[in-house]
Amino acid sequence: MYGERPYTLGAIRFTNVAPLMQALRPGPDFALTGGAPSEMNAALLDGRVDLANISAAEFIRHADRLRALPDFSVSVLGPVYSVNLFHRVPWEELDGQRVAVTTDSATSVALLNLLFETAGLRVRLEPRPPRLRALLDEFPGVLLIGDGALVEWHRAGAPLPGAGPGPDGLRVTDLAMRWFELTGQPFAFAVWASRIEDGEPPAGVVSALRQARTWGIGHLAEVAAREARRLELPEDVVLHYLWNFRYHLEPPDQAALRRFADLLLPGGGERLSFWKA
Repeated sequence: MYGERPYTLGAIRFTNVAPLMQALRPGPDFALTGGAPSEMNAALLDGRVDLANISAAEFIRHADRLRALPDFSVSVLGPVYSVNLFHRVPWEELDGQRVAVTTDSATSVALLNLLFETAGLRVRLEPRPPRLRALLDEFPGVLLIGDGALVEWHRAGAPLPGAGPGPDGLRVTDLAMRWFELTGQPFAFAVWASRIEDGEPPAGVVSALRQARTWGIGHLAEVAAREARRLELPEDVVLHYLWNFRYHLEPPDQAALRRFADLLLPGGGERLSFWKA
């Protein structure tokens, strides 16, 4: 497939990926496309893109076909602020209830299901388009991710993890923080992966990604200002949000990714593979 078109990168179009992408410019070596996590997952698996920023859960589920870059991730240690369960009743009272989950993400839905199971809660997860206020009329809990979740978190009063309900009775459970409380580890939401059958990604493309990341982290305030205007959020909120991320897949991130893989699929951690640095 790659021989019939330019080598193509697929990137998740969320603010938390902006520091990796803002300085990246397609050229003769590669083309660039983007979309929601679910769209990038599908595009990589069906051959429409060659290297993509994809959900960690899909990387785990397709470990026989995919291999990840060894030094790229979208990870956090503690709260993430943009993978949130918004709920009207306390967490424990969701037992036996229905919860609406976003159709945009595989990892966040898998993580939520795992957190419910670990807490001994039997909750039915029902995929729905991400429309928080309308869904809260039908469901006691709604899972949102990405920019929409960040905006709704701020609209709810930007509660700290573990805080009680806001003035309108809305509670927010940050899934990454709940994972940290459970494991003491970071959580990797996404990796950059490609198909094993296609061989190692071109060195020039990987170098361009690394250079773009270096620029983005070095100009985080500039990236945050641009994203804040787009989301209509305060610049300091977006800057704090971006500052919170880990983009290099350090050994603790990789260890946590393997632990999540083992919990998601028996022996899943051993099946993960990474390209050479």
